[in-house]
Amino acid sequence: MSSLRKLGRRTDHRNAMLRNLVQSVLENGRIQTSVTRAKEAQRLTDKMITLAKKGDLHSRRQALAFIYDTEVVEKLFDEYGPQYKDRNGGYTRVLRVGPRRGDATEMAILELV
Repeated sequence: MSSLRKLGRRTDHRNAMLRNLVQSVLENGRIQTSVTRAKEAQRLTDKMITLAKKGDLHSRRQALAFIYDTEVVEKLFDEYGPQYKDRNGGYTRVLRVGPRRGDATEMAILELV
């Protein structure tokens, strides 16, 4: 697990934050956050879409164990699974926006392709 970014948070807070970021991306199609958070959320979002491509009951239950909202999971399996059926990865992209005004943190937009 050395490849995991800690993001300056405790484990439970980091996991909850990333779950919320993934849920927001799947719900809205795009979010704006810091570059490091976007890169971590991109990994998890791609894993959720890969589960949706499988489309079986076990994959749906794994997605429900990770994502809080059942409506987002339904949207994931009903829309995004068939939409990305022929695509072999790379379901999201990170676009750098520039520094945030308050603390000059590099910001990025995480969006579905």
